Amino acid sequence: MNLRRWLTLGIGVKRWVLVLFIGLSLLALALAHILRQATRDLDPGGLAGSVIDIATLQFLPYPWRGAIVGLVGVGLVLVGGYRVLRVMTDPLRSADADRPLVDLLYQKRFLARGPRIVTIGGGTGLSTLLRGLKEQTGNLTAVVTVADDGGSSGMLRDELGIPPVGDIRNCIAALADAEPLMSDLLQYRFPIDAGAADGAGVGGHAVGNLLLAAMTALEGGDFEEGVRQINRILAVRGRVVPVTATPLTLHARVHGGAVVDGQSRIMHTPSIEQIWLTPADVQPSADALEAIAQADLIVIGPGSLYTSLLPSLLLPGLRDAVLRATAPSLYVCNVATQEGETAGFDLAAHVETLIAHTAPGLIDVVLANDRLDAGTPADRVADSVRLRWPPNLRPTPRLVVEDVVDPGFAHHHDPARLAAAVMRVYEAESGGRRRAFGQTA
Repeated sequence: MNLRRWLTLGIGVKRWVLVLFIGLSLLALALAHILRQATRDLDPGGLAGSVIDIATLQFLPYPWRGAIVGLVGVGLVLVGGYRVLRVMTDPLRSADADRPLVDLLYQKRFLARGPRIVTIGGGTGLSTLLRGLKEQTGNLTAVVTVADDGGSSGMLRDELGIPPVGDIRNCIAALADAEPLMSDLLQYRFPIDAGAADGAGVGGHAVGNLLLAAMTALEGGDFEEGVRQINRILAVRGRVVPVTATPLTLHARVHGGAVVDGQSRIMHTPSIEQIWLTPADVQPSADALEAIAQADLIVIGPGSLYTSLLPSLLLPGLRDAVLRATAPSLYVCNVATQEGETAGFDLAAHVETLIAHTAPGLIDVVLANDRLDAGTPADRVADSVRLRWPPNLRPTPRLVVEDVVDPGFAHHHDPARLAAAVMRVYEAESGGRRRAFGQTA
């Protein structure tokens, strides 16, 4: 048993141990008073008197009697209390059965005191950030785009009329406080040949997508309530919120004036000049607006600039909520360009495009990667995002550069490094200091 960790400030155990100790002490005093009254008239030389003398260690000097009885009592209380706690909590902690109970209690208390962080985006970038941030705070809200129209999400969108669920599934899998097998289950995709000959089966669908679609149906078609219930069932650390319950369609105008429709086509399209949404008058989720209003930090990105970040920020209600928020807003720039939509983009191009499609003053801080020598897979066509700062941007956000890349994969952020950098930005903006989980004073 790690006694030092049990005595850590803020774990929420010591105060109740003290209350228990006081209660047991009063109970012992009451019992002693009753025994004293009951044995007052006994014959000291009789059988009953002899038994009581032995049970109360009368054959030992007075100081030793109290010390031995007290130590045995304290030991039994500690062992019994700990084992009862283990028996009661074991069914609830099967996902972390190998971790000490005190570590789980400490982590839960630590995460509950974490800052309220809202993340906006979608795709692989957002789920990477969430995997790191869930170890720093339990007060997370992921506001996820619903503009996808390809793959399993696109099929369910066309067949059932629900918003695309793929990015939501990825974020739920990243935040689920469950065994890794649960995450693998949500992400499992049935092979194409698992469907019927006419393509109407489950082939190509991810289990998590089908689960979200089924829960939406169980909630009478209420997509937002369906996502809330999945958050609860899978014990998500924080919550995942769709930016709106209305399926969105993304459109892009490229250099030369041609228009490209659909997220799945736009993501492979170079030379994009402008994007917009239909329908254009959609109201954002009330849960998303509430989370932004109460946030301590708003994080935009990382993720595909045109197809993951901007679709949410193009909603006027959400954009205005970020502008009104008292929390600072942080834009996390991608570590690498994307073949198609951001080919050739540097840091300045990312920031200028984001501001041009939203509003000046939307971003308070920009976080960029300064390690450009990480390993690059041979089959990927992309470059590291170069650190050129936009010269005429007003108001000018504060630039923070750190090593946040996965050292073995130059196209992805490292979840732990990125989360640590985000927390340092939060601390700098809030003026606070917060010890990372696992560190001791």
